[in-house]
Amino acid sequence: MDGGGRLLGSVRAMAVTSQRLPVPVPGPQLLVSERSRRWFRSRRSAIAVPLAQRLPQRIGTMLALGFLALSIGAGTVMGGHLDTLRESYGEPKHMLARLVGLGIDRVTISGIAELSEIEVLVAAGIDSKTSLAFFDADEARRRLEATPLIREATVRKLYPGEVSITLVEREPYALWQVKGDLFLIAADGTVIDKMDDGRFARLPLVVGDDANKRAKEYLALLADAGPMAPRIRAGSLISGRRWNLKLDNGMDVRLPEVDPAAAVKRLAGLENDMHLLDKDLLAIDLRQPDRVVMRLTEEAAAARAEQLKSKNKPKKGGEA
Repeated sequence: MDGGGRLLGSVRAMAVTSQRLPVPVPGPQLLVSERSRRWFRSRRSAIAVPLAQRLPQRIGTMLALGFLALSIGAGTVMGGHLDTLRESYGEPKHMLARLVGLGIDRVTISGIAELSEIEVLVAAGIDSKTSLAFFDADEARRRLEATPLIREATVRKLYPGEVSITLVEREPYALWQVKGDLFLIAADGTVIDKMDDGRFARLPLVVGDDANKRAKEYLALLADAGPMAPRIRAGSLISGRRWNLKLDNGMDVRLPEVDPAAAVKRLAGLENDMHLLDKDLLAIDLRQPDRVVMRLTEEAAAARAEQLKSKNKPKKGGEA
């Protein structure tokens, strides 16, 4: 009992002593140390995972393909083949866009009358090497409207592979010849373009300084000529005051400054009655309202002189 009592007393003394000692309060130091131990444990566990398992799958294939592409690109540039590729397949960005299905498969064009589809495509900058993804619709519109025959253009991109072009053309009205050059003009006299093909040869032709601004006057004279109009090839504005008509047989018809329409109607009547256009005449002058002056060709004038000479030749003696 003595031994048990002493043991029990020792336990009670330790309990009392422990109650008097200060109890440590958990603080930041304990948390920091705990966090540090956790970090080290997670770091050790990550290092323990094999490298092959921690890298993305197929990274070797991707690196090999990237290296191959880089090698091909460097070889193309250093070998001078980039220009050849551009010429054959277009710019690299267009090539890539076409490869992923963003090429231009269809172009719809509306509103053309005088222009051909090929001319519109060339003006818009569209060919087989162009992709829809990098096609600049605003730039194409500006290029089209810079074409003399096009007054207004609308260009739209329709994914995945179509371009829509709507045009408003300038209407060719007549041809204008000045100082040896031939131009296509609108009804108000505006120059549309230089005449370089035969598409517009059917249009009326005016000649001379400022004749383009008065082309409507000439077309009105053609209307007054009636059935004789197809034989009139051109109208020349003389000194900005009056018109001369050039006929298909080379004959010149000089019209007055005042009321040229009446003179044209008069000419049509003479042709109907006398077939003047079939005569050997160089010119017909209608500038005087009460007379018609005709100028013969050199051959006709010589023949006429011989005729008059033989007619006025004195008769031989004895003839009645």
